[in-house]
Amino acid sequence: MIIEMIVFIYFLYYEYIATVWLIPLLTARYVIYRHILSAIAMIEIKTSAYRRASFALALGSFIVFCNLYLFQPMLPLMADKFNASAIQVNWLLAAGTLTLALTLVPWAVGSENIGRRKVMMLSLFLLPFVGMAMLLADSLLMLTLARGSMGISLAGFAAVAVAYMAEEFTPKALMLAVGGYISANSLGGITGRLYGGFVTEYWGWEVAVIGMAIFSLLGALAVNRLLPEQQYFTPQKGQLRAHNRSVIGHLRQRELWLTMLIGGLNFALFVNLYTVMGFRLVAPPYSLPISLASMIFLCYLSGTITAKLSGRWSQVYSPISGMVLGTTVSAVGMWIAAYNSLYAMLIGLLFISSGAFFTHSLAYAWVSQKAKTAKATATALYLVHYYVGGSVGGFYLIACWQYGAWHGVLAGGMVLYGLIYLLCWRLHCRAQSKEDTAAVLKGTHTAV
Repeated sequence: MIIEMIVFIYFLYYEYIATVWLIPLLTARYVIYRHILSAIAMIEIKTSAYRRASFALALGSFIVFCNLYLFQPMLPLMADKFNASAIQVNWLLAAGTLTLALTLVPWAVGSENIGRRKVMMLSLFLLPFVGMAMLLADSLLMLTLARGSMGISLAGFAAVAVAYMAEEFTPKALMLAVGGYISANSLGGITGRLYGGFVTEYWGWEVAVIGMAIFSLLGALAVNRLLPEQQYFTPQKGQLRAHNRSVIGHLRQRELWLTMLIGGLNFALFVNLYTVMGFRLVAPPYSLPISLASMIFLCYLSGTITAKLSGRWSQVYSPISGMVLGTTVSAVGMWIAAYNSLYAMLIGLLFISSGAFFTHSLAYAWVSQKAKTAKATATALYLVHYYVGGSVGGFYLIACWQYGAWHGVLAGGMVLYGLIYLLCWRLHCRAQSKEDTAAVLKGTHTAV
């Protein structure tokens, strides 16, 4: 603010001594200089502001995904505890992802009014209270409802974090920050699952929930301290119709919608291949304990690496070609995991994770970049497709597993991977058509 006033006073002096009639011009110049200074002050790579903001966002992401996937390794154990089928107990995971998906857009619309940071902090501070409320559940239905409430709380942070980055970070810093943010997704998913599996087997699921609630509270306090206040957010109060038009406009923008569908199918396969693998490992002939079976989630680490690399890929190559590459790597991993060898299964999961996170990072950043307005709503719509895919995909792949074992999973999985390839091809055609049109218009303008 001091620098801005110095710049303003400097130009005020020279304009004033010329004539008082130039005051309107002075005001206009001040606005221009303020915008110039604001552009320079955006969060850039290799600055302390970037380190603080990116770490805070990564920590928030880590907390969110720890909570979201806490129950995934517990599903076989919960099936025995509540005497439920695999499809019934899958609701403990699906309820969280589904309610998260359904409430992303309302959270995003709210952030357009009150700001991204306030929504993110409210979301994080709700987590420990909802977590402790789960301890009151005495049936599978009540626990499922509590998990649904957890999904609503998680949605606030997930809906607007990338929009916050898009507004506060420079374009180059944005791509790297998104990669780091999604890497934290991966680490949070790993940690939540490993923690849930080990603690539940030795001390019970209640202890796992209490520990996660305490960690969530401490993490929320840290994020609140580190995350900078927004400088470039402009509230849009009382514009619900405008927000509704934004949602419809994003869905009508074919490139965005195709990318959202890619993200949904990608996640439907990725997260639920792990769920099915968990049931496979605890069943004969492997009969692994829950704590050991949950170790498969360490394979997420490969996704942490490729998510970070996706930002560099997009700076050199086409993001669409990267999505095709990621899909291919995941499909190959699914086939490798078909071998009845623990080593082959682990290698297959490494491939699945690497490809899925690479595809997700590129698709997520693509939506954020291509949306010219209401970026929070656009990224929230992407996540709606993403988590609805994860929720519905679980019932689809578990049914394939129950009726055809891993061969059924292979058949069902290849159907979905084939759809992703088709969507990538359509997205490429749309993007190429726009480039050709722009080139023709540019050539016509030059000729004139």
